[in-house]
Amino acid sequence: MRVKDTLNLGKTKFKMRGNLPVKEVDRQKAWEDNDVYQQRQKLNEGKPTFVLHDGPPYANGDIHMGHALNKISKDIIVRYKSMTGYRAPYVPGWDTHGLPIEQKLTQAGYDRKKMSTNDFRKLCRDYALKQVDRQKEEFKRLGVSGDWDDPYLTLKPEFEAQEVRVFGAFAKRGLIYKGKKPVYWSWSSESALAEAEVEYHDITSPTAFYGEHVVDGKGVLDDDTYMVVWTTTPWTIPASEGITVDAGFDYSVVQPEGETRKFVIATELVDKVADLIGWTNVKTIKTVKGQDLEGILAEHPFDHSRKLLTMLGDFVDLEEGTGLVHTAPGYGEDDFNIGRQYGLDIFAPVDDKGYLTKESGEDFAGVFYDDANKIALDKLKDAKLLLHYMPLKHSYPFDWRTKKPIIFRATPQWFASVDKIKDEILKSLDDVQFFPDWGKVRLSNMIKNRGDWVISRQRVWGVPLPIFYGEDGEAIITEETVNHVADLFEKYGSDIWFEKDAKDLLPDGFTSEHSPNGKFTKENDIMDVWFDSGSSHQGVLEERKELTYPADMYLEGSDQYRGWFNSSLITSVAVSGKAPYKQVVSQGFTLDGNGHKMSKSLGNTIAPIDVIKKMGAEIVRLWVTSVDTSADVRVSTENFVKVSDSYKKIRNTMRFLLANTSDFDPKENTVAFDDLESQDQYMLVLFNKFLADTRSYMERYDFLDWNKKVVGFITNDLSAFYLDIAKDIVYIDKQDGHKRRSMQTVMYEIAVGLTKLMTPVLPHTTEEIWGFLHEPEEFVQLTDIPEPKKYDHDSEILANWTKFRSYRDDVLKVLEEARDAKKIGKSSEAALTIYATSEVADLMNSLQTDLATVLMVSQLTMKDFADAPDDSTKFDSDGLALSVKPAEGKTCERCRLVRQDVGADSDYPTFCQSCAQIVRDQFPETATEGFEEK
Repeated sequence: MRVKDTLNLGKTKFKMRGNLPVKEVDRQKAWEDNDVYQQRQKLNEGKPTFVLHDGPPYANGDIHMGHALNKISKDIIVRYKSMTGYRAPYVPGWDTHGLPIEQKLTQAGYDRKKMSTNDFRKLCRDYALKQVDRQKEEFKRLGVSGDWDDPYLTLKPEFEAQEVRVFGAFAKRGLIYKGKKPVYWSWSSESALAEAEVEYHDITSPTAFYGEHVVDGKGVLDDDTYMVVWTTTPWTIPASEGITVDAGFDYSVVQPEGETRKFVIATELVDKVADLIGWTNVKTIKTVKGQDLEGILAEHPFDHSRKLLTMLGDFVDLEEGTGLVHTAPGYGEDDFNIGRQYGLDIFAPVDDKGYLTKESGEDFAGVFYDDANKIALDKLKDAKLLLHYMPLKHSYPFDWRTKKPIIFRATPQWFASVDKIKDEILKSLDDVQFFPDWGKVRLSNMIKNRGDWVISRQRVWGVPLPIFYGEDGEAIITEETVNHVADLFEKYGSDIWFEKDAKDLLPDGFTSEHSPNGKFTKENDIMDVWFDSGSSHQGVLEERKELTYPADMYLEGSDQYRGWFNSSLITSVAVSGKAPYKQVVSQGFTLDGNGHKMSKSLGNTIAPIDVIKKMGAEIVRLWVTSVDTSADVRVSTENFVKVSDSYKKIRNTMRFLLANTSDFDPKENTVAFDDLESQDQYMLVLFNKFLADTRSYMERYDFLDWNKKVVGFITNDLSAFYLDIAKDIVYIDKQDGHKRRSMQTVMYEIAVGLTKLMTPVLPHTTEEIWGFLHEPEEFVQLTDIPEPKKYDHDSEILANWTKFRSYRDDVLKVLEEARDAKKIGKSSEAALTIYATSEVADLMNSLQTDLATVLMVSQLTMKDFADAPDDSTKFDSDGLALSVKPAEGKTCERCRLVRQDVGADSDYPTFCQSCAQIVRDQFPETATEGFEEK
């Protein structure tokens, strides 16, 4: 601040220090001690409700920058809604079941197979709760406000009970069934996985082209013919049961030079395959349609007693391979579907850990599946059936937790049918608004392409499937049994399933035709954790009285289109026929500065807590609004340094506003709008337009444009324009002078409005600012963001001043050039002549303001544009020409302007006449005592 002497009015010894890493902690303790979150809830009772339902993070490990982006985004929205007329409770939650917790305990030396199930589950529970407490403190340190004393946890009895009831709703609609079909099988986790638990990475596989000898050509092919098939998984050949072709493709029977055998290949691929194999002079003997090959039998390359059936399928393509696909129904969804259509066995000779079983044949028994690739290729070579093999790089599914490749394996699993309610699910999306709007198409396509949901898991840490079996092996899932289990879980928790025998978990006196002797067993599998979190609309929204179902919003990363958005939608439609959310907001992933995925192993992570310790949580919060969260977000130290610079600009501007309104009492000193000085009216109009714009950005969750608008307003409109002018008024004018109070009125209103407006993003900073304002509420969080005001003639005021500011930019440019040329020092030393067209002159005069003060020069003269001398700087498009020369006179020691009347008042020989009069009126004793002595 520019304060030159003790007589300058507006001078205040004002201290508003940063030190965010320390002061934020104190601020958060004050919020907690005063129960500010609950105060806000009570304050908003009776208002319309807005519920943002928290997608539960997994309870494991420290939070990362993606967590910070997610939680802060939610907090900004909830705080904004709470301060704009909504009752907006926020209940944070955690996903507390699942494999990663089991793995952590295994890594710590616990062997679940040597422990009782409940002992191991107790260890899992304890570990999960410790992780919840750990992450909770980190989320709170980000400044996230919510019901931290009572979060929702998927391991709580009331949640587990509701999840079982969701399962019951599926069963009641006939959507639950058990089947043996290929699923994503994680040998590293020893469990089936859902689609949402799979991620894709590029791998290199040995692609094999090999022949299968035709033994029954059905009159279409001769017995010296070989079907040329291909596969990227040679280890699955022992389970091969057929060959699939496309009915509409043409297939050629060819014979290369030097070969006695004939080969069948898709006509379109003959040349490509011949080049790969190295065939020359390939002769086409005949061409047949794919449909004519149906039913032809070939012998299995490893077991001649087994016959392979040629089938017609629509999944064969001509992009790679031969147009004939090796088909093993136990190892792939397409293979399974075509095999079931043709009545083939579902054969999957591989165990839980990925080792081939004895049913694969003597050479393969006990071999890990990946190692079996070489054995298969060697056997094909020995049989002179391997025509070509090569490495092929392609995308392949991995277990997203263990980061190991999975296999497709047919095992008996429990499924929830998606196909039966797919149309209902898709229709429910018509009532959902998406941000970005392409989210609807993405989620719709995922639902359209989704198969039935495998919901069983071969683990122990989770919610048991509430299924009983009769003596004849028939599954028993009735409304009575499911509700009884749910009631038991609600009272005792799901551990009771493992503590009690089946008969003790059934309703008293329960009988079934499937158990004439009254003996029952129970299912040992647990439910998919996505069924856990996907049931939260019942376990949380319906369970807690302060929340509503459906929620107003789900906000998560874009990966949740196949995860939580997806599973929640399916379960909600199954239960109630409607989507669980009214709005869906998705965000991108956080990447390192080079656009790579963050990974501890790569050493390219930036932990939120590290940024907080150095710079404060406010910098992380402001950073969230500085990036385009609809796409992937790059994170680097430079990002936070840049954001820190923006934060300092905001902070310093607010300090200036506070320092220069410290003697302003809004009750006593406020000037009515109609009586404000012209530039002050303009600034108030501009501020209210700014309020409307920023509120509209928040309404559509556009944090980036909000940030740009706030930083731009503070930097350009306030600091570089209004407050630059203000220094020559609030420092210089009489303390109770009209110009000063007029400007303070606007500065104070802007200070209050900005403080409220920025609270959702920078709550620690705004609470600090609030303590310096003369407002009745103890916490700014308990106030409302102001509604934009309208004033008479505000459009005209805005238009005129906006045009004038373009002229002012011309003036500043010319003043800068004059400084560079050493014609003047500071702009306050300049005498400016404006040569203006009548239109420009009329506009400037209409502003009814002291143009010299607004343009920050000591002397100003207005002349006609036609009189502009040749050496003036012309802005023809603006109808303006400007000349600058040194102002005549002396510099007033108080206002620092060059005046010709400096020293005219003998009592104040270094002051201009205006300053002398102000000081005499403010401090009359100085006139009699003498300034020098004073």
